[in-house]
Amino acid sequence: MIEHTGSGDPARTLALLWRTQERTSRKGKPDLSVDRIVQAGIALADADGLKALSMRRVAESLGVGTMSLYTYVPGKGELIDVMVDTVQAATGRTPVDGWREHLAYVARENLALYRRHPWLLQVAPSRTVLGPQVAAKYDFELRGLEGVGLSDVEMDSVLNLVLGHVQNSARGLTAAAVTEKETGLTDQQWWDAAAPFLMTVFDPARYPVAARVGGAVGEAHQSAFSPEHSFEFGLEMILDGVDRLIESRRS
Repeated sequence: MIEHTGSGDPARTLALLWRTQERTSRKGKPDLSVDRIVQAGIALADADGLKALSMRRVAESLGVGTMSLYTYVPGKGELIDVMVDTVQAATGRTPVDGWREHLAYVARENLALYRRHPWLLQVAPSRTVLGPQVAAKYDFELRGLEGVGLSDVEMDSVLNLVLGHVQNSARGLTAAAVTEKETGLTDQQWWDAAAPFLMTVFDPARYPVAARVGGAVGEAHQSAFSPEHSFEFGLEMILDGVDRLIESRRS
């Protein structure tokens, strides 16, 4: 199930994100607020994914009627945008010396964010919905590239390259965790179970390079694929490329 950012009403979404029209609970009503509704939505999505998210289920978790939520949040589209913005606050903002170290720090903080909230991978960033937390995170991440010789557009492009790699790596890590949970088998256990059959049909002489490389990978990772290794290796390759770009600008 894929949801899209920016699917709600733009004016209402931005008013919610920046809290320009915060409503207070009416007398005699439960202590509702945008923040409470958003936190309830995040808790549901963390537990069961976005497929579990609906205004009705959020209301049930808060012990109120569904219609009472609409006083604070117009609908599911706007709610998801505020949820996405809210969780961005959890990424670290520790200053790190050196652009390379900064980007590595940013990458690992974003990977940790996806691990805490896997449902973010079910949200397609169709539009950039600029809330206060997204703006603060973007500003911090760009600051580490300030003054290294890149143009403003290149700074943004480098950051997006790193974040795209993080998102792809997070998908691999999440898929591996879900598969292990649903099958009850680790990747290595699955390959161990498949090995007797593969030995009868796979001819190393016919696929010599695949046999050699696959064997080396299996020995190194105890698996046919390591999402963790893929993340670290890919990050280093990207940073090496950025280094060459920066050096070309300096020369």
